[in-house]
Amino acid sequence: MPDWITIIVRSLLMYCIVVFLLRVVGRKQTSQMTFSDFVVGIAIGAIVALISLGIIDNLAYGLIGLAVWLLFPVLTNYLALKSKAFHDLLYGRQTVLIQQGKVMEDNVKQMKMTGEELLAQLRRKNVFNIADVEFALMEASGDVSVLLKPEKTPITPKQMEWQVAQAANPQTVILDGNIIDESLRNQGLTRNWLSTELEKAGVTVENVFIGQVDASGDLYLDLFDDAIQLPKPTTKALLYATLKKCEADLESYALATKDQIARKNYQEAADQLLQLLEELRPILKR
Repeated sequence: MPDWITIIVRSLLMYCIVVFLLRVVGRKQTSQMTFSDFVVGIAIGAIVALISLGIIDNLAYGLIGLAVWLLFPVLTNYLALKSKAFHDLLYGRQTVLIQQGKVMEDNVKQMKMTGEELLAQLRRKNVFNIADVEFALMEASGDVSVLLKPEKTPITPKQMEWQVAQAANPQTVILDGNIIDESLRNQGLTRNWLSTELEKAGVTVENVFIGQVDASGDLYLDLFDDAIQLPKPTTKALLYATLKKCEADLESYALATKDQIARKNYQEAADQLLQLLEELRPILKR
């Protein structure tokens, strides 16, 4: 058998073996890799290349070495789960960089960071003013975690005691100009509804790159032709405005009529509509 065919066969075999073993061992994203994971990755790549090129003549010996490098991280990860001291020895410990708004200069120098590098890490967290930081630490992975001061933390709906609608995964109903019927069915919609919405927007399905429907039924469109400006969905806003006008009209009727029974009925209807508006506000006004 020619050498080049042997190399191809060995490479395909090693690819299948490594993919299978990695699925058994587990995978990590590149950003989650520690220094030891990086070393293991380099060693595995080197062994696979040596086996593929036939530099390691004995395939069994090569596979044994590969298995050791793949299974050794499993053992170390198990020990790290059982022992905090071993975990810190293997992966390192977190280091406090900012505490109570004060930069810990000694710790920053210990991490081999300059002031500019610290500021750059904060900017990656969308923090451009160091005075806004209450606490920051460097994780073992090298990433910096940041906690803002309470007065600089964005207000959440929970703090304002607002009721918010439950988030739902939007369905992609158009992709590359093709209608995805399964996604339409998942939202309880039909092609006729989609055609009507496209006619309102003044576009054809062939010109739509991506079309998504959110939980409230609004259709978002991204076109191949970016020069075309699409109107923003106004269905929910119009519905809210209409209900608000009805509530205001009922209040006005209650004040204008001299009939006590009619005034009571108008006021009760206005109160019920106001309560409905409060319940629908998180959905219609987001």
